[in-house]
Amino acid sequence: MIVSILDHIKELDAMKKYPKELYAIGNQELLKRPKVSIVGTRRPSNYTKQFTYALAQALSSRGVAIVSGGAMGVDSIAHHAGKPENSIAVVANSLDIRYPVINKNLIEAIERHGLMLSQFPATFKATPWSFVVRNELVVALGDILIVTEADENSGSMRSVEFALKMGKEIYVLPQQLDESRGTNSLLEQGLAKPIYNIETFANRYGVEPSSNVVKDDFFYFCQKSPTLDSAIEKFEERVYEAELEGIIRIEGGLVHLV
Repeated sequence: MIVSILDHIKELDAMKKYPKELYAIGNQELLKRPKVSIVGTRRPSNYTKQFTYALAQALSSRGVAIVSGGAMGVDSIAHHAGKPENSIAVVANSLDIRYPVINKNLIEAIERHGLMLSQFPATFKATPWSFVVRNELVVALGDILIVTEADENSGSMRSVEFALKMGKEIYVLPQQLDESRGTNSLLEQGLAKPIYNIETFANRYGVEPSSNVVKDDFFYFCQKSPTLDSAIEKFEERVYEAELEGIIRIEGGLVHLV
């Protein structure tokens, strides 16, 4: 069911103008998670496909929600790898239209298990300018922006412009010379940082839990390495129970997942 989100979403304050309307289908609790935006070309190389998948998979296994645009190429790879239940897909059309058609099954899975978002009312079809609006929302929702492959003057580079204005960190995959000229240009100018090791990078957002750890609100909260005081205020005795169970460790006044 499509609903209008009325609650304030602090991440969207970074946008040039806070959305007048925001429509949703799915699990709005994903908005409370750590979030990473992943964007890129609709025609990725095999190298980009492989490492976009590995990156999204590693992040989602640590409780990070994957934010992307539901489009072909890098977007759909990120959503598939992160799994629908960890996906926030922002689209350039209204939510009663499943576009692109080739991603219909993926979009339906995100509707059931993840979260679909749009700024556009019923029957609105995507236009060139609505993709720009979509891109700004994708960037705003993420704690950082990752661009895995992009040509110069592409839509993904417009997303980079939004990220720079919002003061967000930008990361890219290292690419060969004369390939992915957009992301290579960002590295050359010092506007982005390279991801050399997937696991090392993903570990910045928490640890990959053992299979017997329940991914509940407590888990996602602790992935952010909160202060002990804030953890106790929110979860009370659960904090110390988790420490005894070996799920977390308390060090320097902070809570860390083990």
